[in-house]
Amino acid sequence: MEKKQYDLCIEVLRRLEKVKVLNNIVLIGSWCIPFYKEYFSKVAYISSIRTRDIDLLVPNPAKIKIKVDLPNLLKDLGFIVGFYGRKGYIKLEHPELIIEFLVPERGRGIDKPYPLTQLGLNAQALRFLDFLSANLIRLNIEGVSVSLPHPVNFALHKLIISPRRKNSEKTTKDREAAIKILGAVIDKGETEAIKEVFDSIPKKWQRKISNVLNEFKEFEIIKTLR
Repeated sequence: MEKKQYDLCIEVLRRLEKVKVLNNIVLIGSWCIPFYKEYFSKVAYISSIRTRDIDLLVPNPAKIKIKVDLPNLLKDLGFIVGFYGRKGYIKLEHPELIIEFLVPERGRGIDKPYPLTQLGLNAQALRFLDFLSANLIRLNIEGVSVSLPHPVNFALHKLIISPRRKNSEKTTKDREAAIKILGAVIDKGETEAIKEVFDSIPKKWQRKISNVLNEFKEFEIIKTLR
């Protein structure tokens, strides 16, 4: 990861914290991987990613009471508003980073952008995101307090959604990242945390996870699930 990309990500988070929006947002997606180094500070954990995408989850949009024009807040950093697809999903684009907001999809779901009028943009509703926000940790990243999914939830979520990926390269990267993180959890002595979360999810999800782990012959991780 290039330093200027990292520094820009930190500045975005710092600005969101300053306007009191960050408390209602969870950082998900690949940027969690390097930030987990704070969580795994006492075990061997090597993380490197190369991605422009910053995925920000708003678990409960109704809780956002402060009105902030985020596109304007980040404009001087070089971010511009981009619209995607016929539905008009908004992303904030920069040559180094792309910021997208997400909300959990519930019930029958919606096939159009979810308005985040308080933030001056919209979000995409996706399945399985409640699982990421059900078990959060807070880490101090360069002086910014950031909420992230617990590493176990993050890793198991990657294994659950990986078969749904249309891009085979992303599927492989998701699985490799998940396995690396679960290995670090085991090294940290938190094996029970893996089993506890695994036991709490639907059997259908459990089968998806087990299938991937068996395919990769990750027998040590499989043993923790029994």
